[in-house]
Amino acid sequence: MIRAGIVGGTGYTGVELLRLLTQHPEVDLVAITSRSEAGTPVADMFPNLRGHVDLAFSEPDFSQLKKCDVVFFATPNGTAMTLVPQLLEAGVRVIDLAADFRLRDPKSWTQWYGMAHACPDVLAEAVYGLPELNREAIRGARLVANPGCYPTAVQLGFLPLVEQGLVELDVLVADCKSGVSGAGRKASVGFMLGECSENMNAYAVAGHRHLPEILQGLEQAAGKPVGLTFVPHLAPMIRGIHATLYARLGDSVPDLQDLYARRYANEPFVDLLPTGSHPQTRSVRGANTCRIALHRPQDGNTVVVLSVIDNLVKGASGQAVQNMNILFDLEETSGLQHVAVVP
Repeated sequence: MIRAGIVGGTGYTGVELLRLLTQHPEVDLVAITSRSEAGTPVADMFPNLRGHVDLAFSEPDFSQLKKCDVVFFATPNGTAMTLVPQLLEAGVRVIDLAADFRLRDPKSWTQWYGMAHACPDVLAEAVYGLPELNREAIRGARLVANPGCYPTAVQLGFLPLVEQGLVELDVLVADCKSGVSGAGRKASVGFMLGECSENMNAYAVAGHRHLPEILQGLEQAAGKPVGLTFVPHLAPMIRGIHATLYARLGDSVPDLQDLYARRYANEPFVDLLPTGSHPQTRSVRGANTCRIALHRPQDGNTVVVLSVIDNLVKGASGQAVQNMNILFDLEETSGLQHVAVVP
């Protein structure tokens, strides 16, 4: 059994990790930390876990965490980077669900997150945990930087096109909508039901923190610089990411449906829908699946890719468990074969 610990288990990604790990046949949960809720039984805070998690939240205790095989960080940005080096020295593998190790350039991290990186030497060895792009590197990693939700949906949608050089790389557009849970589990007027219900709005149009992460991944796939306009929106739903992606095709246009079918043929968590389909966010609610559909309006030179995920599963905790499975040579689908919840 894999001895797993979670640092910061009281947020939405934390409780989603708990839901998934308690159903994983190869995992033994041994520690769930929270400074603010230390001593509180986990099932008292999250009644859905009653009968599944008997632990209480505890203060972060390195003597206990160092006994784990893997530790997940479901903490705010800037927390993991102050604690991870000690765990790596103890031989513990780490999967960070925050952004601390996603950007390779520490100067870029400082620019977008407003703080100096605490361990740039460790940052250099972190592997970006998008399995469909970096599976083999993940397999041998000590530290995995779990991707963000928008970056997962956008990169999976664009990857086949940019890898094959089929589109103009300087004019990519990602128009994305997210459910409210993407903002985290905190009290804020803007995320109250009366504020965000029956409403949708764009935000961070001038620059969102996920932009450099998306560019980094797409540029790795393309082997050259990429230009991307990324506009996120807050949608009146709890879970889900819907990414509508636009790209201008070059002179040589193969069968795009066949291209995507071949690229994702062996990917257990990418589902390519029939030509002309319109994937719905509710079709992936609670599942570790990215559903993709392709369109060429009026058979023109613009390709429209529709990509949907559950931001808390494939966009966060489910992908973290997928990365854990790869790290420990388990079946990649182990503990993740959940059918989406409808309605």
